[in-house]
This record gives sequence, C-alpha cells and structure tokens, in this order.
Amino acid sequence: MSRAQRLLDLIQVLRRHRHPVSGATLAEATGVSLRTLYRDIELLKAEGAHIDGEAGVGFVLRPGFMLPPLMFSEEEIEALVLGSRWVHQRADRALADAAANVLAKIGAVLPKDLRETLDESGLLIGPGDPIAAGDAQLPKIRQAIRTERKIGLSYRDTNGADSRRTIWPFALSFFEKVRVVVAWCELREDYRHFRTDRIVTLNMTEKRYPRRRQAMLKEWRERELTKEASEK
Repeated sequence: MSRAQRLLDLIQVLRRHRHPVSGATLAEATGVSLRTLYRDIELLKAEGAHIDGEAGVGFVLRPGFMLPPLMFSEEEIEALVLGSRWVHQRADRALADAAANVLAKIGAVLPKDLRETLDESGLLIGPGDPIAAGDAQLPKIRQAIRTERKIGLSYRDTNGADSRRTIWPFALSFFEKVRVVVAWCELREDYRHFRTDRIVTLNMTEKRYPRRRQAMLKEWRERELTKEASEK
C-alpha cells in the first residue's frame, strides 16, 4: 500500500469517530505498526490536519479538515482516468477538452506515487463504432439544460419529414452511437426523445421553461419505470 493511500485510510478511520481513539485501535484498523501510525499522524499534522491527542490518551480529528492531494484512492483515480478517457474519445470536443483539463488539474496536486498511477494507468477505451452526426449541437443543448431554457428546433423523423418543435430539454443521454435529448415537447404536449443527429437546425431561446428540470426528470423516470413494468 502506498503512503498516500495509507494516510487517506487513516483520515477516513478518524472521521468515523467523534471521540478519541487509541493508537492501538487506529493501527489495527489501518494495518500498520504503532510506530508507523504515530509517524503518519505527525505527517498529517504537518499537512494541516487538526488531530488532537497523544499516545496513551487517544486521537481525534477535528472537523473541517480537507486534504485535496489525498482525497482519492488508487481505485478512485483509475475510475477518474477511465471515465475521462471515455469522455475524451466518445464525447463532443468541448467535453473532451474538459475531461483532459480535469485530469491535468488532479495530476497537479497529487503526491508523486498517486500521480504515477494517474499517468501510467493501463485502463484503456477500446475503439467503437463511428458516432452519428449532431455533436456540434451538444454544447448548446447542455447549456439549455443547465439554464432551463427552451429550444426551438427543426427535427427530421425516420421517414425524412421535417417538423418545427419547441422543447424543454432536461436530460441528455449518451449511447454508444447516438446522443438523445430528453425533453418536454410543446407540440406533442408530452415527453419526447430527440436524436441529435436528426436535428436540422437548433436555436436556444432566452425563455425559461415553466417547470424545474429536476421535477421533470423525476416525473419522466417514473413514467419510464411504469412503462417498463407494464411491458414485462
């Protein structure tokens, strides 16, 4: 186990206790000797951790301590790397660049051993089928979702027929080959799904839709669950 991982485990154990915990208990919980435990406590104090106590009395971590460089375990770092690599390879350019920036920011504050885990991760994203067109519209769609704005669009159905729609987008689904906007459609007066590669034109308006997107997302999910249950 790396030192960074060991210190993170110690912080987590201390956070579970509101009252002083003996050194022996902490050493057993973290799998180290008492000598190593005392050394680790001094390292954490040097990093700014408010740990009160001493040998024979016990130790307690005061609230409010955050240690950014140690907030990720090795598996958590691998999860971040894998997710970021998928986004970089399979999402639109804006999200791909954001994913690369996130990894760079995390790497800048990680201890050396964990930074090596980040840089040398063997978790890779395999090649996938080409993504259908439409990704150029995704930044506008995400912005409309965040700000709860109506979108006006021209949409082409499977038969090639175009229609004008005003929608209230509240979710964006990323499938392997396509992206799908989940929205309330004013024309149909119901929830509808719109593939981004079938959007001919798109205009984000300044009009806010009258419901909160969290409420619509909850309602849509409940409907989908009901639909799935009825089909079984």
